Amino acid sequence: MRTATLPSASPLARRAAGLLAALLVAAVVAVGGSASPALAAGDGDVTWGVRTAANQNGADRQNFGYRIAPGGTITDAIVVGNHAATPITLDVYAADGFTTSSGQLDVAKREAKAEAVGAWTALRDHTVTIAPGGAVEVPFTVTVPKDATPGDYAGGILTSLPQAAQENGISVDRRLGIRMHLRVDGKLAPAVAVEKMRVDYTGTPNPFGAGDATVTYTVHNTGNVRLSAGQTVALSGPFGWFPVDAGTVTAVPELLPGESWSVSVPVRGVVPAFWLTATTALSPKLPAVTGSTPGVDGVAAEAGALAVPWALLVLLLVVAAAVVGTVLVLRRGRRASAEREDERVKKAVEEALKGVEGEPATGA
Repeated sequence: MRTATLPSASPLARRAAGLLAALLVAAVVAVGGSASPALAAGDGDVTWGVRTAANQNGADRQNFGYRIAPGGTITDAIVVGNHAATPITLDVYAADGFTTSSGQLDVAKREAKAEAVGAWTALRDHTVTIAPGGAVEVPFTVTVPKDATPGDYAGGILTSLPQAAQENGISVDRRLGIRMHLRVDGKLAPAVAVEKMRVDYTGTPNPFGAGDATVTYTVHNTGNVRLSAGQTVALSGPFGWFPVDAGTVTAVPELLPGESWSVSVPVRGVVPAFWLTATTALSPKLPAVTGSTPGVDGVAAEAGALAVPWALLVLLLVVAAAVVGTVLVLRRGRRASAEREDERVKKAVEEALKGVEGEPATGA
């Protein structure tokens, strides 16, 4: 099944859209790294541009997007234009996509082994030479294996110089490409999970102050549909006491099936109530793709950790020790005073008895 055909536009509009798409997909990456079609190269870095061909699949498209049944085939083309005053020769190839640590869709290096989009895409030409100011249309065919797992896949069609340029002793591979989103028809099962959730609490030297906590977890796309997710994080003490919200938490970027995203959320002003419970809630968002896509429920998870108010406990111990010490001193003082009084009375009695014994007896 092909994507819906967009309304046609004038040649001038198509050319402007093509140039815009070329800027959007330009990338400059050092060899040993990878390039993202969503990044734009600096001025003068490239002398060519790329755009989607206008055909039965649509016109003025920003990227390639298809729905294909297992065993199905679709044909399309990428247009490569030369903006330089001299001829240019470029390599053209397909590659699998993945989500980078910055949350952007990237494509594998040309030497990486393709397993999905890159392996399913056959290009008519792998090298093209373009005259100054000219353009070449490079057809390609995407054929999905009969045993392909239903769901979403991503990749791109890339163009680059046959040899990396040398700048300051560093090999730089300048690539321009257009991303490709592919959905294989079949049973779709969007799903997301929160894994490895934990809470770390950092106390405060102020006995009556609040500390900080860090909530970490991994968001895992466990389904077969690409998705993103909004998220919230909150903390509370026992029985829901002393609740505190983390505020605005950056959304999880769009993840391909099987991909994971690490999340670390700092939370300020956390009261150390001996036990903390962290709760996170995800609100998955599915891409707009032609056809029906099953909904997906939100996901919540929680984790706990000790949050002992050590400074307050130390203060309480010091106060308790001072109180106990004061009581002991007072008791010892009273005991000593009582002993002295007993000794005084004893001596007075003894003196009185001695005086009685020393008096002469009187006759009758």
